[in-house]
Amino acid sequence: MADERSEDEAWLGIDLGTQSVRVLLAARDGTVLGSGSAPLAGRRDGVRHEQDPAEWWDGLCAASRAALSGRAKVPVGGLAVCGTSGTVLLTDGAGRPMSPALMYDDGRATAQAARARMAGLDVQDTWALPKALWLTETYGPGRITHQPDLVVSLLTGELPPADSSHALKTGYDVERDAWPAMLPRLGLSDTAIPDVVRPGTRLGEVCATAADVTGIPAGTPVVAGMTDGCAAQIASAALRPGSWNSVLGTTLVLKGASPEPVRDPTGVVYNHRAPDGGWLPGGASSVGAGVLTAAFAGADPAAMDELATAYEPSGAIAYPLVSPGERFPFLAPDACALVLGEPESEADLWAALLQGVGYAERLCLDYLHHLGAPLDGTLTFTGGAARSRYWNQLRADILGRPARVPRQTEPALGMAALAAYGTGAAPRLEEAAEAMVRIRATVEPRPGNTARFAEPYARLVDELTSRGWLPPPVAAHAHARLDGDTAQ
Repeated sequence: MADERSEDEAWLGIDLGTQSVRVLLAARDGTVLGSGSAPLAGRRDGVRHEQDPAEWWDGLCAASRAALSGRAKVPVGGLAVCGTSGTVLLTDGAGRPMSPALMYDDGRATAQAARARMAGLDVQDTWALPKALWLTETYGPGRITHQPDLVVSLLTGELPPADSSHALKTGYDVERDAWPAMLPRLGLSDTAIPDVVRPGTRLGEVCATAADVTGIPAGTPVVAGMTDGCAAQIASAALRPGSWNSVLGTTLVLKGASPEPVRDPTGVVYNHRAPDGGWLPGGASSVGAGVLTAAFAGADPAAMDELATAYEPSGAIAYPLVSPGERFPFLAPDACALVLGEPESEADLWAALLQGVGYAERLCLDYLHHLGAPLDGTLTFTGGAARSRYWNQLRADILGRPARVPRQTEPALGMAALAAYGTGAAPRLEEAAEAMVRIRATVEPRPGNTARFAEPYARLVDELTSRGWLPPPVAAHAHARLDGDTAQ
């Protein structure tokens, strides 16, 4: 029970990211007692994106030692590990890597993805299942291993089951809690497919060998983690039904909580299974802050934000895709970035891009409402762009609803909260997260400003529809919500 545990106890969250390994030691109230990071290198060449799995362990050893330096008297209650969603490699029977790791956006497995879809599986080209097929055909039979699986095997000295969050994009059916029966017909043997457990399940303990090189005390419980997107959601405490976390970085990701799966016939919204049995629906758009870097290299964001205040709304309307193709709130492989009208200045274009992301965010929420997703809980802004107070305010204005901005939103903090839940320090995950997450500010929409952006939003919806990207029923629903009619 939580009241029988040491009040000084802390939990380790480990985040295996694209560019670094990050480790946080967090107390039950979210105080960060120690942190460490180590860089990761990747290899990109066209659609190819790989990492050397050995670097994950080396990075963890360095980052964990830094996080725990001088903290010998702090009892570590447990740890959990998150990784990038869709990253996969093959290992042999002893857990040793047989291949490089194909990262979340590696695009070499398009033929394998098409074959999986023909077999009846709803997968995307960059998901882990097609990449596992590509790896098997290229390197020979091996065990499908997700990013945290490898690190956990080294921490515990045993081959662990995969967690259902990372296994989702490998084809695992989280509703039936089973692998699809047709995987052997696609070329994956029973020995290639790992067992799966729900996030928050105890996987083992840190072994003496791992303790020597990581500094993590031997015997520390290791809890099954979740993907980095789910970890960031936990770090926002958006876990009660109807709550949503909007992560604005290079691209835009929305993740929420629902008592039931959110059904989407187009497949752009998919559902993770929460550790307590609920559901975490979400989707990832290709719009985001990356367009600002591309269009205004070297610009001072704070200075440009100040200039943009004179253009509300902008004289132009943008749908600011970072790269070709859109995945959410509609599926359109041929979609491209667009700007309607002529901005009168660089400041006006900056304003159009900021507002365009806000319009896309509103359309995401309108689409979720169209699908019947609950939206009546809190909205939280996280991601690198949430550092911009002006952009936070603008997005709240466009959405017409308040948004919370936490102080600390690292995925590693989400894993610390999951470790606390998984080791029994809190009866429910949302309670563990709410105890650790501290809200820095709540942004209220400015009176009258939401109406100011209604007409350009409606024009953008019509333009997306006329180009054949946005389905007309979704556009009609967005217009109905804009007019205050929320009838389905």
